[in-house]
Amino acid sequence: MNISELAKAVGTTTDTLRHYEKVGLLAPPARLGNGYRSYDTQAVRHIQFIRSAQTLGFSLAEIREIIPQLIDGRFGRAEIEQRLSAKIGQIDAHIKALQSLRKELVATANSLSCPPGAPVTMASATKAPVIHKDKLHTDKRISPRPGKR
Repeated sequence: MNISELAKAVGTTTDTLRHYEKVGLLAPPARLGNGYRSYDTQAVRHIQFIRSAQTLGFSLAEIREIIPQLIDGRFGRAEIEQRLSAKIGQIDAHIKALQSLRKELVATANSLSCPPGAPVTMASATKAPVIHKDKLHTDKRISPRPGKR
């Protein structure tokens, strides 16, 4: 099948398939006499794997690392479990960061000091930083004012 037929079969674009080839996710296919790419049915399964892995949150670089092992039959259950577990850890960390950001957004919304309907100023929309005495320090690199030695 040619690149258009393959793109249609897997629900993507020809540009995406060319990109996969360019970045090493797809091996360069055979070429017909007219120079057109010619793909076999294995390419369909290959692209379906790439798309499925992307859906699970794997980057193209991560997928590129896995593909040669899959093709050579060297990617076992322990390896996939390790990769999935690591991805779950990344997602958990991202969820935690998003929850923290959400709390900050709620706190910021609750601390707005301008009355409803009034224009917002920078002062009323900005939370004042909390400065703790034990965190204050003096930067010794700042030169004193002239005449004050």
